[in-house]
Amino acid sequence: MPELPEVQTVVDDLKEKISGAGILDMKTITRSIWRYKYPRKRDIIGATVSNVARRGKFILVYLSNGYVIIVHLGMTGRLTVTPSGSKIEKHTHVVLKFAGFDLHYNDIRRFGFMDLVGADNLAKIPYLHKLGPDPFDIEGDEFISIIKSKNRMIKPLLLDQNVISGLGNIYSDEVLFEARIHPRTISSKMGRKRLANLHAASLAVLRDAIKARGSSISNYVDGSGVKGLYQNSHRVYGREGEPCEKCGARIKREIIGSRSAHFCPRCQR
Repeated sequence: MPELPEVQTVVDDLKEKISGAGILDMKTITRSIWRYKYPRKRDIIGATVSNVARRGKFILVYLSNGYVIIVHLGMTGRLTVTPSGSKIEKHTHVVLKFAGFDLHYNDIRRFGFMDLVGADNLAKIPYLHKLGPDPFDIEGDEFISIIKSKNRMIKPLLLDQNVISGLGNIYSDEVLFEARIHPRTISSKMGRKRLANLHAASLAVLRDAIKARGSSISNYVDGSGVKGLYQNSHRVYGREGEPCEKCGARIKREIIGSRSAHFCPRCQR
């Protein structure tokens, strides 16, 4: 599933490629991909893209007419810019047409969605309103306070988008390895020094992943349809049974809080 680094990479690409461009037409192949209702074409066609931003794992495409197109990539979603008239691939659900290029939303498993809302109503949208703060938007002391106030195993806690938004299965594993913290560690029992290390590790891992343009485990590609490279730098995720790069112990995989966790049993305590 695309997480913060993958979504940020797509946002950065789209900001460069479609900002300032006018939407000439919209083609919807799958009407149900719009979360609440199929939008009126007149609310999209003719508008210019004024900005592209990220909130958690959501992509926000701001339009000049006061509307915002919200995109969630789900597990297999892709949002890519292609030359005008490019072949519409199977599992493509929406195409926005611009002068000289198109923007395709493709999603094989259809766990993602699109939505159109007024910019003034963004704060009232339930799935955005309940999001926790972004890792890049909080200082160390606030991060420590948030995590220490909970009494939960740290792996499921990091996955809870209502607590801190953006992390998923891949990067929670990588962050915990970098901070040398076992995924079953209870958050409320962690000292400030360990939590400070966890905060620093989260920022370091996420920045490195964004620099590498995300992890392409299965379907993820960037805004141009190119795969990311950070999967080549994973230290624990997807490496069950392989030797730890630090100590040589075998990487373990366990189900914790209904999600898989990869970790080094020797380095992470």
